Amino acid sequence: MNDRVRIFEGIHNFRDYGGYAGREGRLKSGVLWRSGQHGGATPNDLAKVSELRIATVVDLRGDSERQMMPCLRHDDFDGLVLFAPGETAGSELAPHEEAGRGITTADEARAAMTRLYVNMPFRDVLVRSLTLYFEALATRDGASLLHCLAGKDRTGLAAALLHRLLGVHEDDVMADYLLTNAAGDQKRRIAAAGDSIRERYGAQITDEAIETLMGVDPMYLDAATRSINERFGGTERYAEEVLGVNAARREALRERLIA
Repeated sequence: MNDRVRIFEGIHNFRDYGGYAGREGRLKSGVLWRSGQHGGATPNDLAKVSELRIATVVDLRGDSERQMMPCLRHDDFDGLVLFAPGETAGSELAPHEEAGRGITTADEARAAMTRLYVNMPFRDVLVRSLTLYFEALATRDGASLLHCLAGKDRTGLAAALLHRLLGVHEDDVMADYLLTNAAGDQKRRIAAAGDSIRERYGAQITDEAIETLMGVDPMYLDAATRSINERFGGTERYAEEVLGVNAARREALRERLIA
């Protein structure tokens, strides 16, 4: 298992997305954490998370997701939890759940996920959530945790945006994104999601389609990247004009996150 990944009983896809070489130095390790939701965390999980001394949690889920599966916190947690009210995925569903509507095969699932990523960087509530994320990283001390439901799509986009703003090589940006496909107990995570997706849309969805919905693929992130580039010419201008990450904020990110 990749040494970035932390294994928990009830939290999936928990890992450190720092430590990569950036344009002006290496990102700090142990201060940038990402994961799926914590609604199924065990007491042992919560104790292990507490040891990381996380001061800020950025929750990219929508209101409906938070209501259906509230995240659990250790009794000693005294950090700040940030989120924007509303539905970050454009509906009450996470992107992988939204993409399951009307599909049967893996090819259909892959096409549906790719279509979702085209507009993901411009969804209003997610934009507000990402704005809070970058503001927190630029202004707050201590370690942070970034998460959504599965920790792969909205979280994957956010992490990739930060990496690019800090000059992480594109190979590492994609490698971090794709680490979802190897992090933790994949069979358990996919099986749990499969039950939920089939309950919502029907038993005709194949196992391969479920695996495709619950994984990540280079073409997903590439679709979001192309969409940003077509509208803004690159991540830096998108971040400045849409997320408020101007030159001063970029410098603050470098000062806080580059070792």
